[in-house]
Amino acid sequence: MNLNLKQLMTEAARLTRAGKLRAATDSIQLALRRGSQDGAVAANDPAPEPRASRILRSPFADDVQARDLPSGKFISGKYAHAGTARDYKLYVPPAAASAPLPLVVMLHGCTQNPDDFAAGTGMNELAQAQGFYVLYPAQSTQANPQACWNWFKHTHQQRGRGEPALLAGMTREVMARHSIDPRRVYVAGLSAGGAMAAILGATYPDLYAAVGVHSGLAAGAAGDLQSALAAMRGGKAAGGAAAHGVPTIVFHGDADATVHPANGEHVVQASAPADCAVEVQRGPEGAGRASTKSIYTETESGRVVAEHWLIHGAAHAWSGGRSQGSYTDSRGPDASAEMLRFFLEHPRR
Repeated sequence: MNLNLKQLMTEAARLTRAGKLRAATDSIQLALRRGSQDGAVAANDPAPEPRASRILRSPFADDVQARDLPSGKFISGKYAHAGTARDYKLYVPPAAASAPLPLVVMLHGCTQNPDDFAAGTGMNELAQAQGFYVLYPAQSTQANPQACWNWFKHTHQQRGRGEPALLAGMTREVMARHSIDPRRVYVAGLSAGGAMAAILGATYPDLYAAVGVHSGLAAGAAGDLQSALAAMRGGKAAGGAAAHGVPTIVFHGDADATVHPANGEHVVQASAPADCAVEVQRGPEGAGRASTKSIYTETESGRVVAEHWLIHGAAHAWSGGRSQGSYTDSRGPDASAEMLRFFLEHPRR
C-alpha cells in the first residue's frame, strides 16, 4: 500500500487509540523508514540491502571474523547480559597498543546495521587517521522488526534497565578488553540511534563524556507510541527535569519530514543549562548546504556545553555522509568530523 509519511503517522495514531499496539508499532517503524528513504538527498545512494543479507551473525562471545583494513581492524563480537545479547562491530585503530585511546559508540538508525552505518558516516576512516576506537552496536530484529532502537518505550529509558543498560554494559566490556581512556568515551547516533544516544547521555553521565545526536529526539520525548508520533511531528521539550549537563552536539536538517527539526532544539534544552550564553554563527553559502550553528556556553565557567547545527535544506540523513551507506547527505557539513572535534574537546571531568 503506497502511503505517504503523513498517512502512515495518522494510521499509527488510529491503531494506538484502537489498542492495536503491534500494528501501530509496525506503522511507526514504516514511517521512520519511509521518511528516511524519501529524505535521502544523494540521488545516487543505493537502496538498503535486503534485511536477510544485512543481519550480523557472531556465534561467539569473543571477537571473531577479524578483517584487516589498510591500517587497523574491523572486528565482530557479541555482548550478552541477563539473558539478552546484541552483536557489534568494533574498529580497532593501528595505534591501539601505544596508549589508552578514545572510544566513540555509534548507534545506527532504523533498517541500518553497523557496516552500513560505518560506510555512510566514514567514522572508521577518521579513527584510522586520528587514533580512536569505534563501537557499532547492532540492534536485533527480534527486539525491533526494523532494527530501530526502542527509544520511545518507557522500559528502555532508565539507567539499569532495557537497552540503555545493555549498551552501557557492552561499552564497559569493550573498555575492559581494550586500551581505552575512560575519560574519553563518547556516544552518537542517527534518528532512533540519536534518540538512544540522548538517553544514554542522560542515564549514564559517569560513562559517556559527551553525546552526538543527529536527526534524533531528546531523552523523555516520548513514553509510548502515541507520544512518539507527537514528538516526531514536533512535540514539546521534556519538562520537569533539570538539564543533565553532559556536553552535547546536535545536527538536524530543517527540511526533515521524519523527525521535526524542533526536536534538535529540545535535545539542547535537555542538556544545556538555561542560563547559557548563546553565540550564533552562519555557515558559508556555496555548492554545499548552508548551516546555522548555535554555541551554548556556561556563563560562569566559559565552557562550551552544547552546539546545535541546523542544516538548511537537509532532510533526514547524515550530514556530510558518504554514498556507500544509506541515509546520507553528501552536500552538508561533515557531521562526523565536527562531532569528533567536539568530543575530543570534552573529556569527562
